[in-house]
Amino acid sequence: MKVGLVLEGGGMRALFTAGVLDALLDVKELDVDGIVGVSAGALFGANYVSRQKERAIRYNKKYARDKRYMGLHSWITTGNAVNKEFAFYEIPFKLDVFDQEKFKQSKIDFYVVMTNVENGEAEYILIKDVFEQMEYLRATSALPFASKIIEINGKKYLDGGISDSIPIDYCRNLGYDKIIVVLTRPENTHKEDKLNFLYKLVYRKYPNLVERLINMGKDYEVVLKKIKDLENENKIFVIRPPEVLKIGRLEKNEDKIQNVYDIGLNTGIKEIDNLLNYLNK
Repeated sequence: MKVGLVLEGGGMRALFTAGVLDALLDVKELDVDGIVGVSAGALFGANYVSRQKERAIRYNKKYARDKRYMGLHSWITTGNAVNKEFAFYEIPFKLDVFDQEKFKQSKIDFYVVMTNVENGEAEYILIKDVFEQMEYLRATSALPFASKIIEINGKKYLDGGISDSIPIDYCRNLGYDKIIVVLTRPENTHKEDKLNFLYKLVYRKYPNLVERLINMGKDYEVVLKKIKDLENENKIFVIRPPEVLKIGRLEKNEDKIQNVYDIGLNTGIKEIDNLLNYLNK
């Protein structure tokens, strides 16, 4: 039996996911074979593969108010709200070191989703070496407006959530028998987007991307319905927040950061028995 894990993004809402993953790290009976992560869900999911419990909450709290990490200062000075050099290179390489060797030794296949700016389609990449492929992790989490378009090998990318916000179809097509989906919005919530005019203005050179951005809300509703149907059929197991997470996409308040992580950790712990029942059926 192959077990897959799908991780939604959502900026700092994904600290809920970080909490859930830390709870799952303690479940000895859980043997994950593959992860498909989107945006911040992918960034925090890498710590699951390297088995670095509490790393995500630790560095996010420590550097939340550091202007080198993320925020308006970084956006004005570099064009990226999340600072490329500090967040993606200085922290994981020096300040709160990512365990690259443990990641590479893991048997877990780790995929991230990116949006091709030219055609608006999702692209999926298998990450075998985080340090060597760090730009793909930047690309999966490059939020529209808040990030520059990221170019890798001649291709232009933005956040994976634009084109495949919850990659359940991709994960199923990889052949996983059991799939755990971690969402960052509670049940019966909707994604509203009132930025269509700005999309058309800022990304006018990329009509396929604009179309995808405008349709994000509709696409999200479609995938949520599919997930609910699969959940009702007991084909997947879904872990979602019990309430709307009160946190900004680029949150700097340490208490809010800790609270969302704690909600994820406690939700993960509460769901362990149900999860094991699902996996053993």
